[in-house]
Amino acid sequence: MKRILNLALSLPISVLALLSPTVHAQSSAAAEAAAPKFAIAIHGGAGTIEKSSMTPEKQRAYEAKLEEAINAGYAVLEKGGPSLDAVVAAINVMENSPLFNAGKGAVYTYDGEHELDASIMDGRNRQAGAVAGVKRIANPINLARMVMEDSPFVMLAGAGAEEFARSRGVPMVDNKIFDTEQRREQLERAKEKLDKENKQDKDYRAAVDGLPVPFRMGTVGAVALDQQGNLAAGTSTGGMTAKRFGRIGDAPVIGAGTFADNKSCAVSATGHGEYFIRYNVAADICTRVAYQNKTIDQAADEVINQVLLPVGGTGGVIVLDAKGNIALTFNTKGMYRGSRIAGQPAQVAIFEEK
Repeated sequence: MKRILNLALSLPISVLALLSPTVHAQSSAAAEAAAPKFAIAIHGGAGTIEKSSMTPEKQRAYEAKLEEAINAGYAVLEKGGPSLDAVVAAINVMENSPLFNAGKGAVYTYDGEHELDASIMDGRNRQAGAVAGVKRIANPINLARMVMEDSPFVMLAGAGAEEFARSRGVPMVDNKIFDTEQRREQLERAKEKLDKENKQDKDYRAAVDGLPVPFRMGTVGAVALDQQGNLAAGTSTGGMTAKRFGRIGDAPVIGAGTFADNKSCAVSATGHGEYFIRYNVAADICTRVAYQNKTIDQAADEVINQVLLPVGGTGGVIVLDAKGNIALTFNTKGMYRGSRIAGQPAQVAIFEEK
């Protein structure tokens, strides 16, 4: 017996594990349970991608920026920071990049300006904040969080939102800092088509619906789960190319473009905003998870592909639940997207993967 014991003590741990599979399984399970669980997912818009027009250089630029955004949020989570901080950190990277339709890369309105929208939601208590139609705020997601945490309101718009920002010391920027040549060219093409289809301004709705998909959508967003088990979601956008009359899409609308609840999931959406508002997309997905015991994959697929698509709604969502499961679901040719879970490298993609 003594000889057997001495032999066992001299064996490597891997061999001992084979000799004692039950003990090995228990220790593995304990190690997994003890490991911190956190995750983040992001999107940079859906439906705006044509593979034929994407050069290898441009694709690498998008993938690099997506990875930068994911890692910015992941770094917060890895240090034990809150999911709200991670969401803001990731979105700020995309707002500050001309590659995406948010902040620096925002599309133009019909009148040649930029009107920005954003929202954020805390899954712990359903607190939320949003801003719409702001023109002089460099990072709208930051102001949306300020509305949530430092005001009695949920949504502020236009000049009032900017007045609130000034009262809290937020610097005003020139609207022209959001100008980019690519977006200017998109505006000119969109206006040419709109004016051709709508000469007497009597059928503007049909003219807008007739715009190519890339002109009607484009958003950035993030969802995160922190080590404390709290979910958060945020969305930021420049809206629709050539939009008029103070048009506001789903991005700043809680329940449509953004939703988070620790009891179900966190969602950020991107797509043709009018449909996402009408069908309450973000909240609908979380409701199916909460009350129908659907997985986030099932719920997202049902809403995006079975509810929205048949009525003409195009776009996608990123979804994260309290267990760290991630769904990246879209019904367009592609969606700029990425994710990262604890202890693993970032994953990014653009086009539909067969």
